[in-house]
Amino acid sequence: MAKLIVQLPNLLTLVRIVLIAPIIRSLWSADYRLAFLLFVIAGVSDLLDGFLARRFGWQSDLGATLDPLADKLLVIALVALLTVQGHLPLWLALIVVVRDLVIMSGAAVYRFRFGALEVAPTLVSKFNTVAQIVVMGMLLLALCGLGELSRLLWLLLDPAGFLLLGLLGVYSGIDYVVTWGLRAWRQRHKVA
Repeated sequence: MAKLIVQLPNLLTLVRIVLIAPIIRSLWSADYRLAFLLFVIAGVSDLLDGFLARRFGWQSDLGATLDPLADKLLVIALVALLTVQGHLPLWLALIVVVRDLVIMSGAAVYRFRFGALEVAPTLVSKFNTVAQIVVMGMLLLALCGLGELSRLLWLLLDPAGFLLLGLLGVYSGIDYVVTWGLRAWRQRHKVA
């Protein structure tokens, strides 16, 4: 029983990953209300798994890897499809995807060169992830066709929200490169 409880945050993270497929299917068929509802469920599962892991000390290496991976997969899937549908500007999608590719490539190189990699997002990266989730949620809600609320959300998103998210993406990407570049430099000179 104790082992199952310890796994509960990881199971919630897996639920979030599994929800990506029906969210994409809903978006593809332009059922934005269902996509938004599933997105909210994914968000609640994210909050719940984080709360349970911290509150009861149920953190695990698997959870530390799966949780940010689930966030990245969800955001990249949303960004890609919403860009293809013409709801997000291409330049913003490129910033989001290139930033994540740079981070993942850097992590792979760091692991190859120095071994163990402690998955530790920077504070700026955490803000970036929250901003991505908020903007994607606002965009999905705006697409639900809710009259004045949808118009207000579009006014907030385009261009101000998109520009802010793009700038934060660039800044957090640079922050990652500098932070992990310095760690690699220190590690290299400590080993040498």
